[in-house]
Amino acid sequence: MTTLTTHLLRPMSPFDFAQTLGFLDGFAPTRGEQQVEARSLTKAVRVHRRTVGFALRSIGMVEAPGLTCDLFAERPLTSGVEEAALDRVRFFLSLDEDLNPFYALAQRDAPFQKVLRHLYGYHHVKFLTPFENACWAVLTQRTPGEVARAMKRRLVETYGGSVQTPSGPLWAFPEPADLADITAAELVALLGNPRKGEYLAAVVQAFGQIEEHWLRQGPCDEVKVWLRGIRGLGEWSTTFVLLRGLGRMEGAVLDSQSSLFTREMMKAAAKVYGPLGFEALRAHAHHYGDWQGYWAHYLRAAG
Repeated sequence: MTTLTTHLLRPMSPFDFAQTLGFLDGFAPTRGEQQVEARSLTKAVRVHRRTVGFALRSIGMVEAPGLTCDLFAERPLTSGVEEAALDRVRFFLSLDEDLNPFYALAQRDAPFQKVLRHLYGYHHVKFLTPFENACWAVLTQRTPGEVARAMKRRLVETYGGSVQTPSGPLWAFPEPADLADITAAELVALLGNPRKGEYLAAVVQAFGQIEEHWLRQGPCDEVKVWLRGIRGLGEWSTTFVLLRGLGRMEGAVLDSQSSLFTREMMKAAAKVYGPLGFEALRAHAHHYGDWQGYWAHYLRAAG
């Protein structure tokens, strides 16, 4: 492993890196894909057809947070790749999100206080890229987690890239460009599942034709329609990518009593508020306004 550059990242406070590490350590979709230690995280990402490793270490406190970020690769990085990698790290860990408005609303929600104390300083951890999230949504549909992870490993080791660390190689999920010339038939053969191979090919094509900046910043309703138009992404998958791949917390809308998202939220909320009907759940969500997605994520992350 050759360390090329070291950078200082300043997350918005409060920020507790231990919360980040704890979440990633138990996050099943990326199990075994990063090195998590007491105060550090090492992981790899594909950026502009390059594999870049990043090693993060906490050097601050919750109310005055700081992270060192070492970027490393097999050969020197251009400034453009370096800047894109740092942007990816900041976005991945939501370092620029100011949680104080959310916490102010939470202070007026007495039953939620236990959750808030438990997760104080936790910033939403996304998938590294929305493309990876969309692919995982396809792989995990009606499929046991271990089987989906085995498919994902084959995809990564065939079309992704790796960087070497003292503890061994770290693999990075491919970018859409890495799969641009791969046919649906090849993906079907790799995965051993015709439907998933065809759906994955549709995801590759769609994400290869869109700018991620628009997915992050464009009108949420339009982004949702775009995602829903990708073959293989249904209502649940679309919400999943909006929240976990893009951090579009405004996309967490309880607009259907029968949706899988609503059913999951009712289970999570019941552990904090007791059994709730749909309208009572919506009332709690509406208290948080634009922050109801963070409220929902905290409820589920608290377990």
